[in-house]
Amino acid sequence: MRYAIIGAGPAGVVAAETLRARDSGGEIILLGGEAEPAYSRMAIPYLLAGQIDESGTYLRHTQGHFESLSIQYVQDLVKALDVESRRLILKEGGSVEFDRLLIACGSHPVKPQIEGLDQPGIHHCWTLEDARSIAKYATAGSRVVLMGAGFIGSIIMEALVRRKVKLTLVEMADRMVPRMMDQTAGNLIKQWCIEQGVDVKTSTRVKAVTPDSSGKARYLLETDGAGEIPADLVVVATGVRPTIGFLAGSAIETRQGVVVDDHLQTSVKGIYAAGDVCEGFDWNSGNRAIHAIQPVAAETGRLAALNMSGCKTLYTGSLAMNVLDSIGLISTSYGAWQGKAGGDDAQQLDASRYKYIKLQFEEDRLIGAITLGITEHVGVLRGLIQSRIALGEWKQRLVRDPSRIMEAYLAKTQ
Repeated sequence: MRYAIIGAGPAGVVAAETLRARDSGGEIILLGGEAEPAYSRMAIPYLLAGQIDESGTYLRHTQGHFESLSIQYVQDLVKALDVESRRLILKEGGSVEFDRLLIACGSHPVKPQIEGLDQPGIHHCWTLEDARSIAKYATAGSRVVLMGAGFIGSIIMEALVRRKVKLTLVEMADRMVPRMMDQTAGNLIKQWCIEQGVDVKTSTRVKAVTPDSSGKARYLLETDGAGEIPADLVVVATGVRPTIGFLAGSAIETRQGVVVDDHLQTSVKGIYAAGDVCEGFDWNSGNRAIHAIQPVAAETGRLAALNMSGCKTLYTGSLAMNVLDSIGLISTSYGAWQGKAGGDDAQQLDASRYKYIKLQFEEDRLIGAITLGITEHVGVLRGLIQSRIALGEWKQRLVRDPSRIMEAYLAKTQ
């Protein structure tokens, strides 16, 4: 059996190792699109912050790890998939034939249609090469503009603050992390970041980036709502999309990502998908969703590999969940944090202490939650959402006092 895996991130690496454990004689080819060891993108902000060196981003640290498992690691991009001949066409020439294939190539950063974003000194923060370029200019006292205050942008913000730059954060939505936090929590995070020295501008759109003819800065950012902002470095973190362009015309069904069934198989038999490119099932709602977080990537990689090796294993879906550290302020969101039509919610706010909890219910079941500045019992929140426990009389107790979540958990599970 010849297995090919597109993508050397967490999903691909775990899948390759799982396949080797399941099939000692199969041929395994792992394809990574960068001239780097297999690494985790989510570790890049820690690299920029100086908390780790480049080797700290690597997914495996033993020299010759893949060779010791007889896994062939090919550093080349896949530019096309020929389903009929079961063959991958590589960017640098040549091809790879396969019997079974895993698509685990993750996402790529989105570049907004803004004049001037192709100039030197304007970078995404998505690859190790990006990190090296950013580190060159993000020195103490340099003026840095970070475009985007979503989840990824907020993680990069933390790293840039640690580098002691003069940071301006520009977000076109009306609050920070709008896909993770409601208005109350998003604005509290904004206020917290301002108090930590970050100039946060929400409801602000960048219209163009031009060289500063005065020579006082490298660039000037023309904005809708905040005038001109000088910058020595611009970091673009305005979102990512699944990397599915190479699948055009291949008969693989795609929507936002690669559509999979409850065994992580695509619309073509013998071809599977995992990780950030995989559009599977939201465990809480039953709808299709992409949950682009590393634990989900690793788990779907493992499950896909089990199915590829002939061990039929059900994929029941994953839960939307995010944990974010915004310069020391911890926030979380789980499940249907926005709520559902016909449902109700409970919340408790202490704005002066940056503490907030909001619970979402469907009948007497907890379906989603947001917390801010509250780190205790967040695992309990996730457990109640995933278990779909009927809270009974404890629902009304939580409506009156959402902080009693641990009591509710113990009462309903013990």
